Amino acid sequence: MQQISIETRLKENAYPGRGIVLGKTPDGTKAVAAYFIMGRSENSRNRVFVEDGEGIRTQAYDPSKLEDPSLIIYAPVRVLGNQTIVTNGDQTDTIYDLMKEGKTFEQSLRTREFEPDGPNYTPRISGLMEIENGNYAITMSILKSDGGDDACCNRYTFSYDNPKAGIGRFIHTYVSDGNPLPSFEGEPELVETVDDIDTYTDMIWNSLNADNKVSLFVRFIDIESGKYETRIVNKHN
Repeated sequence: MQQISIETRLKENAYPGRGIVLGKTPDGTKAVAAYFIMGRSENSRNRVFVEDGEGIRTQAYDPSKLEDPSLIIYAPVRVLGNQTIVTNGDQTDTIYDLMKEGKTFEQSLRTREFEPDGPNYTPRISGLMEIENGNYAITMSILKSDGGDDACCNRYTFSYDNPKAGIGRFIHTYVSDGNPLPSFEGEPELVETVDDIDTYTDMIWNSLNADNKVSLFVRFIDIESGKYETRIVNKHN
C-alpha cells in the first residue's frame, strides 16, 4: 500500500465524517492516537469533546439545541488497563465491558453492527491500542452495510503487531461527501505521523474542512512508561 499525506487527504475531502488514526511516532518511542468528528447538521455540529477520567466523551455545546442524542453523545475513548479503546460510537462501552469480562476486541464487536441511520448506515469504526512491557500492537475494525443493504453487515478487522515507526493507520466513516454518504472502502490508509503532539494536532485540525469539523482528540503514549499526553480541540470553545 502506498503511503499518503494525511494533510493532503483531509484537505481534498470535505467530509470524511469521523476518523481514527493509530500509529507510532518516527522516533519509535510513542504510540499515536487521533480521533476527529465532523457534522453537516446542526445537531451533529452542536458537540464538544470533554475529558472523562482517562478517556473522553462528547457532550452538547448548547444543551437547549440538542435533538436526538442517540448517535452523537457517547464516549469515543476509554482506557482498560494497558489498552486504549477509540471508536466512533457507543461501541466503545461494548468493547470495554466485554473485554473486561475476558472477550476479545473482535468478539466484542460481533455483538454490534453499523449505525441504524439509513440510508447512510454509517460504519462503526473502532481501534484498540495495546501496550505492555515495551511492546505495542494495534487492532482496527469497521462494521459496514453491504453496499447500503441494511440486511447485511460486513465485518473487517485489521491487526498490526509492532507497527513501524513514523506510520499511522487511518480509517474514516465516509469516502467523501454525498447523499447517501458513501462508506469507507478497503483497509486503513497508510499515513505519516510526527514526533511532536502539538504539531500533529495542528496539522490534522487545520486540514479538516472549516465548515464541517467539530472536534479533535490526539494522544501520544510513551511505550516504555505508559505515560501519555492529550490534546483536545473543539470548534466551540
